[in-house]
Amino acid sequence: MADTDSVKEGKNYYLDIPQESKAFFLKGSNSLDWGLKNRLSKIFNPQSGKTVMLAIDHGYFQGPTTGLERVDINIVPLTPYTDSLMLTRGILRSTIPPEYQRGVVLRASGGPSILKELSNEEIALDIEDAIRLNASAVAVQVFIGGEYETKSIHNMTRLVDMCNRYGIATLAVTAVGKELTRDARYLSLACRICAELGAHIVKTYYVPEGFETVTASCPVPVVMAGGKKLPELDAIKMSYNAIKGGACGVDMGRNIFQSENPQAMILAVRSVVHEGKTPQEAYELYLTLKDNHK
Repeated sequence: MADTDSVKEGKNYYLDIPQESKAFFLKGSNSLDWGLKNRLSKIFNPQSGKTVMLAIDHGYFQGPTTGLERVDINIVPLTPYTDSLMLTRGILRSTIPPEYQRGVVLRASGGPSILKELSNEEIALDIEDAIRLNASAVAVQVFIGGEYETKSIHNMTRLVDMCNRYGIATLAVTAVGKELTRDARYLSLACRICAELGAHIVKTYYVPEGFETVTASCPVPVVMAGGKKLPELDAIKMSYNAIKGGACGVDMGRNIFQSENPQAMILAVRSVVHEGKTPQEAYELYLTLKDNHK
């Protein structure tokens, strides 16, 4: 039994200071549960409200992609500069040091390879395994307008239901096939559908015309997909324009790990996303860092 003789009556009630109730920093996330918001805070920097996510999940459908042949050599040294990693559970378990403390976004859909129809995906991750791996979010491909559109949307909604039970976020990736027009009208449609059906984050491509309407019409955070490899200055400009157009961060892969100097590139992108550097300032930083690490 506790010794009550030494217990003193509380005095510091601060009656003149009302308890503060702050709004959560991330768009559309204020009503989420504490655990889910805590996990989102591991993906998005609470100070800037943005993320630099490093996407290295390409191997789940196209095998050993250039730059990802040896994740232990090419990617692990970059992890200190990431806000979060988007990857498969196989690479996470086999290669990423468990001391990694940032957000983990697990690829949760898969099935067909680049040799087949990519939209014919299934859920490829059990929610209990996501919990075991301490995932902050799971990622699922959504093929709006694709041959298996309804199936991919159903994959997403099933994951949303499973993840909501345990406070894990769902990131919907809007896939763009060769036959689909990549413009603001299509991306607005795809992003809005994903958000309406429960996705907590949407990843989509940047388009020069009307990107701000894509982010404005999506009630949850939009993260820009890096897409194909571009010259470094062009990739930095794209990141800058996406942030200026309302994106809450970038999820870049090839434009970082296929860069001539990946470490210099991810630091340059971070300067745009978190510090508001101009493309020219960030590119000059890239060149300086590249020259210093030859």
